[in-house]
Amino acid sequence: MKLISEEVSNAEYLVEETNGKKDYKIRGIFLQSNMKNRNGRVYPKDILENEVTRYNKEFINKKRAFGELGHPDGPTVNLERVSHMITKLHPDGNNFIGEAKIMNTPYGKIVKGLIDEGAQLGVSSRGMGSLIQRNGANYVKDDFYLATAADIVADPSAPDAFVEGIMENKEWVWDNGVLKEKDIEAWKSQVQTAKQRALEESKLKVFESFLKKL
Repeated sequence: MKLISEEVSNAEYLVEETNGKKDYKIRGIFLQSNMKNRNGRVYPKDILENEVTRYNKEFINKKRAFGELGHPDGPTVNLERVSHMITKLHPDGNNFIGEAKIMNTPYGKIVKGLIDEGAQLGVSSRGMGSLIQRNGANYVKDDFYLATAADIVADPSAPDAFVEGIMENKEWVWDNGVLKEKDIEAWKSQVQTAKQRALEESKLKVFESFLKKL
């Protein structure tokens, strides 16, 4: 499975003041289906609808749908970097409209300050999935897993522009409900299962594999 990030820039930021307290929200298109985006990917609508339904049930409805500030380098949400909580995500044609509340966390306060200063911000979804090439496009397969519907990113260069994650070229696998980088797990397994007399040779092969990845 690959780490997949998609960036959109047409989200709007809302600031509502009640009794002197400001509430900050972000709203707009978080996901798009049935169209080839600028990075050559297509998300079939039925696949995205099924995943959004799961995401709503397991995360949004339980107030566990968080997003981070910036471009994370992996598929899991780091609670120390959380800046907002996604509160709504629903289909509208081929688009999926989302809404998120900016939280009073350290990174949330940074987002609030940026909004107050008039900064141009955007959102980037983050998920895991396999791809199949068809008709000149990479179609996302039905193993797609949405990690977060929206991270907050700075000044997107263009609507739906692809943002290449630091770890996007890595394969990731599920291990008892935890996503782990495939290469690292394979190297560990190779050493652990080697017979004692072949241990040093195995370590050498793992080291050579590591060097090739640099």
